[in-house]
Amino acid sequence: MHSYDEPVYLISIVASILDIHPQTLRQYEKEGLIEPSRTQGRMRLYSQRDIDKIKLILQLTRKMGINLAGVDMILKLKKQMDAMNEEIKNLREELSKVNRNGSVPMHKSVVITSNYDIVIFEE
Repeated sequence: MHSYDEPVYLISIVASILDIHPQTLRQYEKEGLIEPSRTQGRMRLYSQRDIDKIKLILQLTRKMGINLAGVDMILKLKKQMDAMNEEIKNLREELSKVNRNGSVPMHKSVVITSNYDIVIFEE
């Protein structure tokens, strides 16, 4: 079994799996929406991650009627949100470690709301 990020699928296979024309995949690449790996012979190879991203692009364009410029914006925003969520996760872990050590001064408070932790520092 291949890893999620391992590029193993040729363009013809991906086009067949997704029931789209290979030219559509070339267009997505030209627009900068996807970046398949290349062999030394310059053949495109796609990973499962690439295929999932293409599925998202197809859903946005076909089912929601979003043009490729809009899809590009959505993908960039999604990437930023994923990075911010990862940062939030790391900060929560750090905060949890600090709380376990008991090193948060009493004059500082932590307010927890739904999905986000807000730290309020009083001076």
